[in-house]
Amino acid sequence: MRIAVIAITGNGARIGAKLLEGLPGAELFVPPKCSESAGCPATVFSEELKALLGRLWQEAEGVICIMASGIVVRLVAPLLQGKERDPGVVVMDDAGKFAISLLSGHLGGANELAKKCSLFTGATPVITTATDVHGIPSFDMLAKEEGWVIDDLSRIKILNTLLLEDAEIAVVDPTGLVEQYFSGRGRLSFNSDFISALQSGAKGFLFVTNRILPPPLQSSALLLLRPRNLTVGIGCNSGTPADEIEEVVCSNLKRLFLSIKSVRSIATAVAKKEEPGLLDFAGKYSFPILFYESSELNAVQTPTLPSRHAMKAIGAAGVAEPAALLSAKGGKLLLQKVKSGNVTVAIAEAC
Repeated sequence: MRIAVIAITGNGARIGAKLLEGLPGAELFVPPKCSESAGCPATVFSEELKALLGRLWQEAEGVICIMASGIVVRLVAPLLQGKERDPGVVVMDDAGKFAISLLSGHLGGANELAKKCSLFTGATPVITTATDVHGIPSFDMLAKEEGWVIDDLSRIKILNTLLLEDAEIAVVDPTGLVEQYFSGRGRLSFNSDFISALQSGAKGFLFVTNRILPPPLQSSALLLLRPRNLTVGIGCNSGTPADEIEEVVCSNLKRLFLSIKSVRSIATAVAKKEEPGLLDFAGKYSFPILFYESSELNAVQTPTLPSRHAMKAIGAAGVAEPAALLSAKGGKLLLQKVKSGNVTVAIAEAC
């Protein structure tokens, strides 16, 4: 996690130096007048504080501002984009008495960063997130820790409020991780399927699923957490454009009622390592691409007949199915290979 520490006074620079000792990879920014106060390597900035913060907002995952909170509030207000995108912001006073989690406490990690600041400097951490101060786990922190995607961030507030009100929340979670995470805290009831959960009379609902639910099963108090457990194997002809690949992948996900937010990776043959359309498609969705040698693909048993075209082109009996299964690491095929135009797709679900 890249942390930017900004100090604007001599004493603030010295506090920043303490933080660097405990935050590997953090970088301290000071104005020219404080360049010698820190007593450690620091990046000297001559631009306005507003411009510096604007630049770091795009680069840093966490920002520690050693200055008055009012200054920080005014400077960051025009930069705010959303809790899922903003870095965590911690404010420390010039005397090092307090470390305030100001912004993005959960998803941005500011709460944990404030605690670290207190550990390294002796400051008192100030955390005002409702679930934290009441000692109750939160759904957004659960999602962050497990690497799940929150389908609709606006629902987090609704579900966390229900937690605080001790209202019943019906949960469907085949992974079992929700029950483990909450460990009896919060009034959660666990159900085996969506229908029984929705008919339970609970005030709120939490479903951990890669499935797209039909409108009749939707509710304003329903939070969907998407585990990243789908892998998409892709074979394509040379020169296939990204939009054609995207259309085939998305249409087949939709046909199976699978959410693209649950896609963990796409996979293909090493021969496609420089395929522009495939790289562009992966880049659009920030999907990692896994490339497999023909020998690796041929070692996987698949349900469909070998492809003469793939064997002739790269010496592999198939690409989409074995690549999907390899990247799913022992999972199962949800979609056997489907060929459409220049693209062949298979979908697997990891265990």
